[in-house]
Amino acid sequence: MKELLKKLRRYEIRIRKAIDSHMQGDYHSVFKGSGLEFDDVRLYQYGDDIRHIDWNVSAKGHGTFVKTFKEEKEQSVFFVVDVSASQDIGKQGRKKIDISKEITGVLSLSAIKEASSVGLLCFSDDKERYMKPNKGQKHAYQLFGELFRLKPRSPKTNIGRALGQALAMLKRKTIVIVISDFVDEGYERHLKALCRKHDLIVIHVGDDRETTFPRIGIAPLFDKEAGKTIWVNTSSKQFRDRLDKFYAKNRIALSDLIRRNGGNYLFVNAQEDYVPKLVNLFKIRNTAKK
Repeated sequence: MKELLKKLRRYEIRIRKAIDSHMQGDYHSVFKGSGLEFDDVRLYQYGDDIRHIDWNVSAKGHGTFVKTFKEEKEQSVFFVVDVSASQDIGKQGRKKIDISKEITGVLSLSAIKEASSVGLLCFSDDKERYMKPNKGQKHAYQLFGELFRLKPRSPKTNIGRALGQALAMLKRKTIVIVISDFVDEGYERHLKALCRKHDLIVIHVGDDRETTFPRIGIAPLFDKEAGKTIWVNTSSKQFRDRLDKFYAKNRIALSDLIRRNGGNYLFVNAQEDYVPKLVNLFKIRNTAKK
């Protein structure tokens, strides 16, 4: 765990330095505030959002007033992490589940340093581990311990159920980071709801082995979630095309869904350095929020 924490700290420092350099001192934060709280009222000006009109104040007859808002000083970051068996694919030490946990750890460090509350929900087809959002180094170490030592009870996946649980748990606007390989169906409605109610970031983790099979003819493939072996013709063009189309279509559809509803989407290959991609993601987010 000590070596792991050293690695996560190095990565977190890389991210913070890159973002500080990009923002040129304007905003020394990875997680720029997402929530808004009421600040004051002022007279309506042409172009103001009519949804912000304060009708109670305006009814007093001194003009039309709109509410003004400021970023909440205290914000919460909540991780929803897929720990099902389909995540257990890839090279030793760089499986999808390893990278998912590392990204959670690195971004948790950033959030804790910014005095944000950090919470965690690990899921398979049920709730595997839940940690209520809290602050401080002690909480961070407890979170890392729970996350990296977790042995899931179930190999299956139900993303929709996990997202529904997160929606029920979170009562105020939160930065929600969902990390999964998204090898499932029927979760789209809950993703849209998270986009509407919260500040959603989706990190889609994949691996080359899902699509790059050696051409060795008929071969057994073990389905970890189903717990059974199936036989496929790895040399079949039809099989390889179907596999490629499934993963490509899944990525495009998920990316479009998230961006269309105002969230952020990032695809990470488990065999590549994910730090530059995280840096770029948060540069884009912070620039958009300036």
